[in-house]
Amino acid sequence: MLYLVDTNILLRFADRDHPLHPVIRTAIRKLHQEGHKLQVSSQNCIEFWNVATRPIERNGFGLTPLEAERLLQRIERLFPVLPDSSEIYREWRRLVIVFGVSGVQVHDARLVAAMKVNNIPCILTLNGEDFKRYISEGITAVAPGTVDGATPNKVDN
Repeated sequence: MLYLVDTNILLRFADRDHPLHPVIRTAIRKLHQEGHKLQVSSQNCIEFWNVATRPIERNGFGLTPLEAERLLQRIERLFPVLPDSSEIYREWRRLVIVFGVSGVQVHDARLVAAMKVNNIPCILTLNGEDFKRYISEGITAVAPGTVDGATPNKVDN
């Protein structure tokens, strides 16, 4: 099965001191071992860069661009980056209109658009509520703590 890895997962996966790092690392390892393919979109990488290079006092990692580049290279090796296309934009436009999306939630709509265009049914995320509206679009949010030995459980939707 294909999964998109949400930015909140990438950030905690990269931060080895974060309390959720072990749970996320274990979930990613299990999914890989079970043969699932985990990918990211360019938007995930952009959002990751934003937090990685933002000052610590503004809730970022405070990394230099060179340090952020090293982390992003690791992420790209582990999670292939989906291709961007005008089809993703068209699907995003459809989603924001159909679901009345506004504000910061437009970013999640773009992730869902990339998932739909690339036939990715699941997103590994800490924010299942953000994707609840897309259940009718065939999108399943999966929390890392619910990934068990056989099949990942859905986030309570």
